[in-house]
Amino acid sequence: MKKKYAYIILLFFLVPVLVFLWNESTSQTVLRISDYETKKIYVEFPAKEGDRLFFGWTHSWEKIPWYEYYHLGPNNTLVLDTIAFPAFGAGIPENKGTEVWIDKGMIFMGGINQVFQEFDWINSNFATGEIKLNDVLITSGKILPEHTRLILKVEKRRYLDGKR
Repeated sequence: MKKKYAYIILLFFLVPVLVFLWNESTSQTVLRISDYETKKIYVEFPAKEGDRLFFGWTHSWEKIPWYEYYHLGPNNTLVLDTIAFPAFGAGIPENKGTEVWIDKGMIFMGGINQVFQEFDWINSNFATGEIKLNDVLITSGKILPEHTRLILKVEKRRYLDGKR
């Protein structure tokens, strides 16, 4: 009788551990863009450390393009490497990073290495431009919901988290 209870207790603890291990082993790292408040996912794209993220937008006051170049860092971080814009103006830094160069009419500032866990913005169908991962267009401001606070982050997608 004691043996029967020992098996039941062992099974009671073993099954959840096995389910947890299976869920972790089937996880995949993804780049997600979701609604900040409701958590509704609008974009989910497979990603891995070292991938390159491009985020383009239009400066709200100057009405000029602004490009941000990131790479995906360790622990699902976003590392800002370079920014680019055609001119200086309101809120545009004059000395970001360690390198500056001009190419095809754009001022580039590189060597920034600023780490983010995530970033959020209020989407505009006009101001938010293309968002690319490894030079592949994954979405744009025209596709995402207008005047919605969005969040972009890299995280694990697990089989049992209900987000497949």
